[in-house]
Amino acid sequence: QVRLVESGGGLVQAGDSLRLSCAASGDTVSAYSAGWFRQAPGKEREFVAVISRASLVALVADSVKGRFTVSRDNAKNTVSLEMNILKVEDTAVYYCAARLGSIKNLVKEYEYWGQGTQVTVSS
Repeated sequence: QVRLVESGGGLVQAGDSLRLSCAASGDTVSAYSAGWFRQAPGKEREFVAVISRASLVALVADSVKGRFTVSRDNAKNTVSLEMNILKVEDTAVYYCAARLGSIKNLVKEYEYWGQGTQVTVSS
């Protein structure tokens, strides 16, 4: 069973960049498809970006396409989210998630979750 811990959140201004990291332990992350979801206040958790086990496939939500990039380093057991040109509407708690098996972009398909990291974008 894999355990996930996110880091890198914070308060930034619109237009800034931020990099989130997810450290995996308890199992090798290379066995899992993994990625990022977010949840804004009063809204449901939503898909942001996910990446396949060998980094061959990445899925990115339309709302962040061209601004966010998901990547992973299986040797370091980490998954990252590079966020550029941040907008106020990107404000949310960002969660790292992992699943055994092929890449999916649905919240319900992911079995393992981190505790989340807050990203706040001010105007």
